[in-house]
Amino acid sequence: MIIRSWLFVPGDSERKMQKARDNEADALILDLEDAVSDDRQEIARELVLDCLRERADRSRQQLWVRVNPLDSPMALPDLAAVMQGAPDGIVLPKVYSAHDVNVCANYLSALEAREGLEQGSTRILVVATETAASLLGFHTYLDGVTERMTAMTWGAEDLSAALGASDNRHPASGAYDDPYLMAKSFCLAAARAVDVQPVGVVYVSYRDLDGLARECLHDRRAGFVGKIAIHPAQSRVINDAFTPGEDEIAHARRVVELFEANPGVGTVGLDGRMLDMPHLKQARTLLELAGQIRAREAAL
Repeated sequence: MIIRSWLFVPGDSERKMQKARDNEADALILDLEDAVSDDRQEIARELVLDCLRERADRSRQQLWVRVNPLDSPMALPDLAAVMQGAPDGIVLPKVYSAHDVNVCANYLSALEAREGLEQGSTRILVVATETAASLLGFHTYLDGVTERMTAMTWGAEDLSAALGASDNRHPASGAYDDPYLMAKSFCLAAARAVDVQPVGVVYVSYRDLDGLARECLHDRRAGFVGKIAIHPAQSRVINDAFTPGEDEIAHARRVVELFEANPGVGTVGLDGRMLDMPHLKQARTLLELAGQIRAREAAL
């Protein structure tokens, strides 16, 4: 299932978690990391577990949990606590390489066995670029990473701190500086190489919804299929941007129908353009996404 919008919700706020259930986000990320101070970790774990247990029906909105980094002493207690509520997935921050993801997958296998959950049912969204070393480790995902990893995103804010930068955007253009563009490109390429969902980074100017819409459309043209929100108002903008329009759907159908009407042909002409196999793949992917969105909306 492709997820367009992922909304961060502080794990230590029962009010915000309750309110977020009516948000348009396809998935909530109940946060135990940056949104929660160290002295409120136990409280947050209990509240997140209560939320997971209360909302066993995730047909409209999935519930994921961002745990603390795997190399921190809080990660295992996080996992041990929230797996009792069978989250749809775990968001793993500050990853260094595929090794961390595979270690997390092993923990999940043990905890699924403890809780009587189906093996492999808990997926992983990797935040792949929050450390300096992570920029040098994308090749490790090609050498073998757990099938639990179904999505990958990148991080610009933590990465700028890791690199000792005072800002991550160009002061004149407002565009990301070179290291962050590299992180974005590596994330997209690695995600596509291992066939997982590439997810766009957060847009921190949460009041600038027009700017968010522009960045979403830029992400989508680049190849991303979703984006993370840090404010409830961002979810609708993200969903709109990553939902194929009727004209796009109609064009994709024409592409598929044209190739199906000409079996064995590698290239076809349509509206003065030459199309080949990559265009057919893009059309089928778009139609699959549109079908998933229609099915989700029909279930509401």
